[in-house]
Amino acid sequence: MAFSLKLKRGVVIMTTAMAGILMPAVHAADVAAEPHPGQELTPQILFDMLLAEIALARGRLDYSLPLYERLARTTKDARVARRATEIALFARRMDMAQETARIWADADPESEDAQRVLSGAIAGAQMPSEQIEMRLAESLAKAGPRLPGALLSLNRVLAPVEDKQRVRKIVERVTEPYMDMAEAHFARAHAASGARDMQASLASLNEALVRRPDWSQAVLLKAQIEQTMDPQAAEKTLAGFLESHPDDVDVLRGYGRVLLGNKRYAQARTAFEKVLEREDGDDASRYAVGIIALEMRDIDVAERVFKRLSQSGYADGDGVQTGLAQVAEARGQLDEAIAHYDAVEDVPRRERAQLRIAQLLVKEGRFDEARKRLRALGTDDATRANYLLVEAQLMRDAGRMEEAVSAVDEGLRIKPDDPDLLYESAMLADRLGRTEAMEGRLRKIIALSPDYAHAYNALGYWMADRGERLGEAEALIRKAVELRPEDPFIMDSLGWVLYRRGQFEEARQLLERAYQIRPDPEIAAHLGEVLWEMGNQDEARKTWQMAAKDHPENDTLVSVMRRYGQ
Repeated sequence: MAFSLKLKRGVVIMTTAMAGILMPAVHAADVAAEPHPGQELTPQILFDMLLAEIALARGRLDYSLPLYERLARTTKDARVARRATEIALFARRMDMAQETARIWADADPESEDAQRVLSGAIAGAQMPSEQIEMRLAESLAKAGPRLPGALLSLNRVLAPVEDKQRVRKIVERVTEPYMDMAEAHFARAHAASGARDMQASLASLNEALVRRPDWSQAVLLKAQIEQTMDPQAAEKTLAGFLESHPDDVDVLRGYGRVLLGNKRYAQARTAFEKVLEREDGDDASRYAVGIIALEMRDIDVAERVFKRLSQSGYADGDGVQTGLAQVAEARGQLDEAIAHYDAVEDVPRRERAQLRIAQLLVKEGRFDEARKRLRALGTDDATRANYLLVEAQLMRDAGRMEEAVSAVDEGLRIKPDDPDLLYESAMLADRLGRTEAMEGRLRKIIALSPDYAHAYNALGYWMADRGERLGEAEALIRKAVELRPEDPFIMDSLGWVLYRRGQFEEARQLLERAYQIRPDPEIAAHLGEVLWEMGNQDEARKTWQMAAKDHPENDTLVSVMRRYGQ
């Protein structure tokens, strides 16, 4: 901080270099640009600043902040006030931040940062809305050529205010004089979005775009809001803008994200590839191309993309390792896939990667290695029980029932009332023909966790499949439907019990709806059987045959088709 002073006996001039040591948050260019107050840097001022910085370095905000606040008041220096404001904001002392930011803004009226921080400090303080509005209105009135940026910063300034309806009202009032400006409507749109009034937000964005039709920022926010309401409308908005602005890379990138969110993989890939034609260094778009290539099973492209990202040091290294692991999986190179998954470092991705390794090891028949991996993940009783559940499921799927039972029983010794462990134990008991144990554990879950829909569903389906206690079975499954009305497997169970009770048409409607939501082979087996018994054998065959193409080895489907001579 280079004060413009004449040397006097016992007075030290602080150089810019010294300022860099004492005020590391302020760059030399900023120091040179800020006004100099033309006052003495007395030994006392220097001493207080040194004490404040030493206290700050030692984490003593309670000592550093009052010293800097006093220095800001006595020196009226913009740089000192700026430093004091930074410390006050870090300490979440909005009262002091407001006072020191006011000194900063008074000392440097042209500083946009000072005005923004002052407004933000006021907004963060517990102040009546009228006072916040007054300060923001004053700041906007003085903004001059900075007015568009000041309008756009309103919602950022008001971010500390938790009541977003209050924020919206403040923004609407202070922007009233500027309704001929697109930025004012954009600020209103942002505030309405924060208050969850999406229709009003879209209306304000449309007003902004009337005034600035080429404004990509407004188009992107509009598409973002539309994506939550009508994904097709978001696509249409961005595609329409790109017709007249094909070189707008930001909108093209946003269009790719919308298409990807809508699972339109080929179109999304084309959009991101066009981005890369214009900005070859955009590794985030290149990463998106790699992910889409995996989805499209274009393994060669995915491999090239992820290898390049690995060589370039892409920031999301774990994502790149996961991509390379999936490429290796697709090529059947399981040891290489495991090595890449093992390179994933950060939680929770590392845990997911280790779970995937365990699945691959089970697939290879390396059961002991898989169990060892899972047990290494459990660092306490709770997590150990969770991973024992995963171990049980993997062993069950591999047909190693006794090991599955052993794992789930070990988990229940740790967490005897855990509904997920009890449910897995019940399913294993059913597979092993231990029906009393199965029913007892499902009823225990219902007693302990009355919102556990799958326990009602499993118990009701078990009864219905055996043609036993059909009234109770229907009541149990209807309770599951009440808890999870859109679950296709629960819909399937209800359709099945209705079929068992002779209500064929209602059963067919439910099963068709379930199959539309989830084309699962067991739902197809039930639907086909209902159609057959209703006399629609051709439709039944078609349903079974289509399901069998994708799931030729499903036991339930194969059994039903054999029973009906198909």
